[in-house]
Amino acid sequence: MEDFMERKPRIAIIDDDAAMRQSLYDLLFENGFEPVPLRGSQDFFALGDDVKLDLALIDLRLDGESGLTLTRSIHQNLALPIVMLTGVGDDTDKILGLETGADDYILKPFNPRELVARVRAVLRRKGHPMAQVMAAPVADASTDSMQFGDMMLDREHRQLFDAAGEEVHLTNSEYRLLEYFLVHPNEIIPRPRLLAEIGSDLSNYVDRTIDVMILRLRRKIESVPSKPMHLQTRRGQGYIFVTDVETEA
Repeated sequence: MEDFMERKPRIAIIDDDAAMRQSLYDLLFENGFEPVPLRGSQDFFALGDDVKLDLALIDLRLDGESGLTLTRSIHQNLALPIVMLTGVGDDTDKILGLETGADDYILKPFNPRELVARVRAVLRRKGHPMAQVMAAPVADASTDSMQFGDMMLDREHRQLFDAAGEEVHLTNSEYRLLEYFLVHPNEIIPRPRLLAEIGSDLSNYVDRTIDVMILRLRRKIESVPSKPMHLQTRRGQGYIFVTDVETEA
């Protein structure tokens, strides 16, 4: 029997555009998923129980059929998370899709990193064990993007995105601070090191400045800033950015 705890998340790509199917296949495969490309609902239901899927990525505008109808059918008959691909002008259908069972949506044309982040976020919310492993930040200064929890830091464009793909605006100092923590995960970092990272002229800073910046950053990245899960204080030592929240808790 296939081990759900170890295999890659299996994603159905339901899109009638062959070029788009191939692009999505390549993107998901390169990011550690097992894509299953399908042209429409007929191909999807023909899979039967032979292929165990973890999520369906559905184009809202399928040729000759409605992606909404397929979304509704999957939601009513299968416990399968759904992410919809919608066009800019599909606001009404987007709302209907969410009401009929879709877990998230993303607009076309989309940022590839954002789509991957959305898929991972939905899988994490649904409890897929491998999604937690795939989402762990990589302590590599050359990595273009880093994820923690439901958030993604795009280092190329110096932007932070939440689980819904919305940008979380950071000041330059907040960005540099967060990036530094992600490059040094699970490591206690004393205030002097953080101050040196933010500005070389330490005479412009006082000891409490870093605490204020930490507080502001927590308000933007923590669900409950007063009880931070990621950016934690180690009294008398400094700060630590915890990536494996479940283990730490």
